[in-house]
Amino acid sequence: MATADDFRNDISTGYAFNGPSIVLGGAMLGGHTQTDTLVRIPLGTLNRHGLIAGATGTGKTKTLQILAEQLSREGVPSLLMDIKGDLSGVAVPSPGHPKIDERHAAIGIPFAASGSPVELLSLSDEPGARLRATVLEFGPVLFSKMLDLNDTQSGIIAVAFKYAEDKELPLLDLKDLRKLLQYLTNEGKEEAEKDYGRMSTSSVGAIMRRVVELEGQGAEKFFGEPSFDVADLTRLDELGRGIVSIVRLTDVQDRPKLFSTFMLQLLAEIYTTFPEEGDLDRPKLVVFIDEAHLIFDEATDALLDQLEAIVKLIRSKGVGLIFVTQNPADIPSDILGQLGLKVQHALRAFTAKDRKAIKLASENYPLSAHYNIAQTLTELGTGEAFVTALDRKGRPTPLVRTLLRAPESRMDVLTDREIKQLVNDSPLVKKYNREVDRESAYEILEEKLTQAKAAEHREEMEAQHQQAQKTTTSRRRKTVEKSWFEEMTGNTMVRQIGRTVAREATRGLLGVLGIRKTRRRRR
Repeated sequence: MATADDFRNDISTGYAFNGPSIVLGGAMLGGHTQTDTLVRIPLGTLNRHGLIAGATGTGKTKTLQILAEQLSREGVPSLLMDIKGDLSGVAVPSPGHPKIDERHAAIGIPFAASGSPVELLSLSDEPGARLRATVLEFGPVLFSKMLDLNDTQSGIIAVAFKYAEDKELPLLDLKDLRKLLQYLTNEGKEEAEKDYGRMSTSSVGAIMRRVVELEGQGAEKFFGEPSFDVADLTRLDELGRGIVSIVRLTDVQDRPKLFSTFMLQLLAEIYTTFPEEGDLDRPKLVVFIDEAHLIFDEATDALLDQLEAIVKLIRSKGVGLIFVTQNPADIPSDILGQLGLKVQHALRAFTAKDRKAIKLASENYPLSAHYNIAQTLTELGTGEAFVTALDRKGRPTPLVRTLLRAPESRMDVLTDREIKQLVNDSPLVKKYNREVDRESAYEILEEKLTQAKAAEHREEMEAQHQQAQKTTTSRRRKTVEKSWFEEMTGNTMVRQIGRTVAREATRGLLGVLGIRKTRRRRR
């Protein structure tokens, strides 16, 4: 049986790294903290992604806060998805507490209260710099996957994007896309079918319904200009500390489609624009996705495939993703297998289903000679967690029960006054919180339709004018003819001459017939 000395030796050896690292906490054995046996995380492997899991109230959010502030101190920027609204306190120092001092004494590290440089971002009406992207930046493939379109519908989206490109129609927001689809199936149908092929009206209608559904979740505020430059997520402050960007999402919990749309576009934009970095000693950016189940619960199969591909590829850009959720089962197995760092807080076994979930969760971690993993998962206290990471060679470190250090920043939200001050001091708010409504596809097509209707109206009025002229000329001709006839027949001399001519004509006719000659013989 392994002894305490064996345990300390295993942990000290397994968590000793060359290069920069951060201290997550102290190792525990048999419910007791082994002072000065520190659990470290090498910064160079955080681009291999990670998982923070555990039941409600076990300390997941505080673990996220610890990692973000320690990364900031090491010059690594991070992006935090603040679903519950309780992460903004990372901006100000902790007020301290005797229990914090006691915890750090047990771990064997000093406690120094400090805040981190914070930038507040927003997808909706929350305070902070606005996050936006244009429809064009999504591209037809990503946009189709986001809406879960079939092959026929995806082809129509591809045609719409190609038409917009050929005709120089900027697709900035959903209003532009809807207007373009309406145009291609009505006024511009003949032109579109000639150059790009026939588009089914029913398929276009199905796409329109998906777009309306997306708008119903507030996406019209996300699509537009100015577009957010993801390079602004990698900023450092004047002291060389990484900026902690916090996306406030407290009013987006009931709109998972918007959340998953934002995450997909953000990750795709990062992957597209960031250069290949190779093997860095620390990541360029770490993205924390809190309440990750909101992405995966509502994600389509196509969207999941896209996310899996991005998770696999984005690490070459020096970017790490850390998913935060209640149970590892919330993460698709193909993505879970890509996560190198795992911080597992306690799981609760209230039902038979819970016990099965705990048994399954225990199988996601390396075997340990020091713990009964499934049992210990239910015994972890608040602020404790099972930890395993990757060393610099990509090998899993020993699974260790860890007493986590306390956050150096405030473990509570900022006041309204503090938030207002952050927003007022933000250079990104000045950059992105301005209204830009330049001429785009909607306005161009509206003007085109207006001009077409005006031309059609002019042609119609011209036709009516010509018809009216024809009618007037015909009436005049009839009036002249009638007037001449009436004048002639109304003259007395003319009538008398007419009777004489008629009588003589009749006599001549009778003479021709021999009637007069016969009468003379009878006499």
